[in-house]
Amino acid sequence: MHLCIFNPEHDLCLAKGRAHYIPPRSAVDFARRDANIMQVLYPDAVCCSAYDVAEALANLVAPLTAITTWGWDAVVKHQLLKHGVRAELLPTDETIATIRELQHRSTVLPLQPDCHTATSVAEVEALLHSREHWVMKAPWSGAGRGLRWVHGSLTDIDRHWIEKVTAEQRCVIVEPRRDVVADVALEYFGTAFAGYSYFKTGSGVYKENHPWTDAAIVAHFEHTGLSAMKATVEQWLQANVWPRYGGPLGVDLMVDASGAVYVAEINLRHTMGMVAHAKNNLQ
Repeated sequence: MHLCIFNPEHDLCLAKGRAHYIPPRSAVDFARRDANIMQVLYPDAVCCSAYDVAEALANLVAPLTAITTWGWDAVVKHQLLKHGVRAELLPTDETIATIRELQHRSTVLPLQPDCHTATSVAEVEALLHSREHWVMKAPWSGAGRGLRWVHGSLTDIDRHWIEKVTAEQRCVIVEPRRDVVADVALEYFGTAFAGYSYFKTGSGVYKENHPWTDAAIVAHFEHTGLSAMKATVEQWLQANVWPRYGGPLGVDLMVDASGAVYVAEINLRHTMGMVAHAKNNLQ
């Protein structure tokens, strides 16, 4: 039997970096309520949240042979071991540490030449001399979390946030604020390109996917830099990520009004774009 774990709290768990972190109740409730999201991608699997593993294991009608998670982190591995899942079905601690390190936003900076790392308030303030509007990002965060918008100068709250994030996550990422008109993602399973997703955000927070097929997305963005950016991203993944990680991966891109395409982030896990792609491209 194949057991699939929906753990949307994964990004929060990666940020904490320890096995005994307890996610907020809202994240746990979301995981339990929508665990069947995984069934879109793995229709023959038994699906549950990380907090309902005991019940799912008890109801299996055949021996457990494979485990898939929304994303691998120390917390979900601890939950599975606690409920008796065999260690050989799970990634090693070293593999999980590699995933966490690759997920740090600084990893993707070679694809973001106009973005910066800053390790102090002073370094962020120095960047404000060259541009007025920036977005600060916590290195371990996702789905619109861990973002702060800077307009000309830092507030006291901004300064406190920078000090806290740099102490916990080594730095903050400082990115120019774009005139974004569309958000697109490249979706991969291992090294194989699975397709595109086209989605909506608000202030950097994921809202929903457009119900478009790959063909429609390609046609719509034909006159932008999407195709060239896809080639650049895949060359970079081949050299820097795929030798160390072979699981599901999404690369979020931003398109501005001129048709220029920028890399927003990578996610070394399943994504809602993968779910939407699977639904939208069914024949």
